[in-house]
Amino acid sequence: MENPAKNLWPALKGSLAKVYKPCIRKNCALCERGDKHPAWILTVSQKGHRRCFYVPEELVPIIQLAIQNGRKIEEWLGNAGPEIIKAFRHQRDNADNKKKRAAKS
Repeated sequence: MENPAKNLWPALKGSLAKVYKPCIRKNCALCERGDKHPAWILTVSQKGHRRCFYVPEELVPIIQLAIQNGRKIEEWLGNAGPEIIKAFRHQRDNADNKKKRAAKS
């Protein structure tokens, strides 16, 4: 079974969201108008706790790729169990058939 994870780096499990937040500057024209500043937030789970991290704009494409890769790896891992069982059974059945043929000879 081929391991696709070696070609899927960077990888992470989480979600990325674009949010709009007010800033802390006084007299900000954007905030006074009711608009807010765009920001990117990465949410991940660590030891059962949700953690949120600010992501700089220039890092967003890398994080998006990492999340896509993480989902592909997660899908592969979900399919790995049944594939391992199938391979084991196939190998076992071939060995049993060889033993039966050898016993007949």
